[in-house]
Amino acid sequence: MYYKRFEDIPVWQEVRIFINLIFSTIENSAKLKRDYSLCDQLRRASYSISLNIAEGFERGSNKDFAHFVNISKASAGETRAILYILLDNNFINQIVFDDLNSKIVKISCDLANFRKYLKSNKYNK
Repeated sequence: MYYKRFEDIPVWQEVRIFINLIFSTIENSAKLKRDYSLCDQLRRASYSISLNIAEGFERGSNKDFAHFVNISKASAGETRAILYILLDNNFINQIVFDDLNSKIVKISCDLANFRKYLKSNKYNK
């Protein structure tokens, strides 16, 4: 399998949808919007996932790409941790948390599988 553009990578597409959900969640929570630093951290962590996939893709080697996918996975973990903070401090309810958390866990698993695939040398750029 070979992707000509990072936009064609399925996990990047998943992340794009997830980021829109994060932005929508922030917009729909007056309490969360008032905590600028937490909102900013959540936004930066979530879009860092997408940005690192794109940057790694453009680097031109599987090794570099796998490294940036690994950074994306770390940002997914940071995003998950922030979701727990939001839940524990009543910025979001359990239903919103469960929805977002299930999506970010899937993204994290997909990133791990994609990283493994890149390291297997079956992906040729």
